[in-house]
Amino acid sequence: MTDTAPAPHSPPPGLGFDTTLGHGPRAATVARRIAFALLYLGTMAGFVYWLWTVLAPGGMAWIEWLILAAFAMTLPWLVLGFCNGLVGLGLMLRGAKGLAAIVPELRAIRDDEPIAARTAILYPIRNEDPARAVARLGMILDSLDATGQGGAFDAFVLSDTSDPAIAAAEEAAFATFRAGLARPERLTYRRRARNTGFKAGNVLDWCDRWGGNYEFMVTLDADSMMPGWKLVRMVRLMAANPSLGILQSLITALPAISAFPRIFQFGMRHGMRTYAYGQGWWQDDAGPYWGHNAVLRVAAFTSHARLPELPGKPPFGGPIMSHDQVEAVMMRKAGYGVRVLPIDAGSYEENPPTLLEFLRRNVRWGQGNLQYFKLLALRGIPPMGRVQFLHAILLYVVGSLWTILAALAALYPFTAAGAHPFPAGSAVLLALAYFALAVSPKLFGYLHTLLDARERAAFGGAGRVLAGIAIEAGHAAVLFPVMAITEIAFITRLLLGWSGGWGSQQRDAHAVAWSEAWRALRWPTIFAWSVLGALAAGAPAALPVAALVLLGPALSVPFAVYTADASVGRWFARSGLCAMPEELAPPPEIAALGLEAVALAPHRDTASAPAAAATA
Repeated sequence: MTDTAPAPHSPPPGLGFDTTLGHGPRAATVARRIAFALLYLGTMAGFVYWLWTVLAPGGMAWIEWLILAAFAMTLPWLVLGFCNGLVGLGLMLRGAKGLAAIVPELRAIRDDEPIAARTAILYPIRNEDPARAVARLGMILDSLDATGQGGAFDAFVLSDTSDPAIAAAEEAAFATFRAGLARPERLTYRRRARNTGFKAGNVLDWCDRWGGNYEFMVTLDADSMMPGWKLVRMVRLMAANPSLGILQSLITALPAISAFPRIFQFGMRHGMRTYAYGQGWWQDDAGPYWGHNAVLRVAAFTSHARLPELPGKPPFGGPIMSHDQVEAVMMRKAGYGVRVLPIDAGSYEENPPTLLEFLRRNVRWGQGNLQYFKLLALRGIPPMGRVQFLHAILLYVVGSLWTILAALAALYPFTAAGAHPFPAGSAVLLALAYFALAVSPKLFGYLHTLLDARERAAFGGAGRVLAGIAIEAGHAAVLFPVMAITEIAFITRLLLGWSGGWGSQQRDAHAVAWSEAWRALRWPTIFAWSVLGALAAGAPAALPVAALVLLGPALSVPFAVYTADASVGRWFARSGLCAMPEELAPPPEIAALGLEAVALAPHRDTASAPAAAATA
């Protein structure tokens, strides 16, 4: 044990993998990035030109130039998703060869190697339900023991709980749990009096106190978990390449009973796979870290991933809130690779149970991402690091730009330029293509599922997949504009000095009252109905295009209420709509949790279902 940081740790040479972050990317990676950049820029140019052909026939007035500029500024994030999804679909259709092109370490393991390295499982919690935390950690340890490699893993509960009542219950629950273990010494519980540095500070405190005893650490969140077979595989992959500093697992949602997370995770599950495959192909070993469900090299992380304090006061200065991406960039700067293993089996978290909880989480993440403005100019940051910082910022700026674009488009029919004839059919097609662009990773993921018999079966068959696609499309039509409008509101508040910080999260399914939904969503609702009303009165011909993007926020209040309604969620679960494979054919780690969605699901014959481990 040590109370001080170890000396800086230098990366050893890779084992046959051209991991040369310190000397520039390998030639194959450069070629991939050039090809990706050409696809990216060509797609952007095509969409800008298409809008220009819609606006230009009557000459380009001032408002048309503003619309074109706002439209172009919304494209970088959306086109990135399209390009990642397109490349990812091609790789997924290649099967094992496509996966090995992203994670070459897979070629170096047989999946039966004994594990010699010591690994610590870090479970940071803060004001969580102790019974739930114990149940999840118990599942992880039991499943590790079932692999025969459990002796190589220890667990640390890193509590930052501030509520005295929860702290007392938490300490008692983990003391009882520890006493019941066959090897009690494998579990350590530690609670800090102050949560200095938030989760990042919690993890680094562990690194300084215990990190010298371990080669690897697995970072989890309070709502996440990974079974033993997945942890063992990821540790083997890390051991196969000493130059790999972080191996991030793709994360999928646990089966949920509420309609909102069910629908959201159905689309996210399909979109994240193609997105992660495509992103991994061109980013290579300069990938992202999402803060949990990952394996990290302890000595390298302790030496190189200490976060700087940003100059100035919150909300943009002070402690870095979204620490994970910064830690990944610092590891790459030190010469270590960061990869994503784009397999969606065996890595879980919870999604917010309601639209309102989702928007609150989005605001917390957004404040952290916007702090990256101050990091763009730091010296020594690898080029890919700046690219990732920029795209993390754009993820939240694009919503504000979309809201500005929608306002300009609503004003357009009332200007002199709006009286000129324009190709209405092309405008409607462009609006549809723009929406498709925004959800394109999911569309590519749906296509892969429909083309693959095993995937179709895993999601309940073609009929349920098609029904889920239709439902999720309506869900996205509400969610994307509502997120955009709320994002411009919170960015405005940040610019005025407001800082949200990290509040507690409501993880359990619960009802949303009409009054609560109205308070949270009144501005998206008022904005949408005002624009639709003005167009109906003064420019009814523009309503079809406007309705494609404004009907969702106009109906956001009833959407929030009904997607949180318990009876609606249970009907979805009994019908198998928007169900995850882990709900329809539960693996042992999911069955052990006793989730209501799993209990209600119309289970298919698990003997014919592909096992989660086999798909990995």
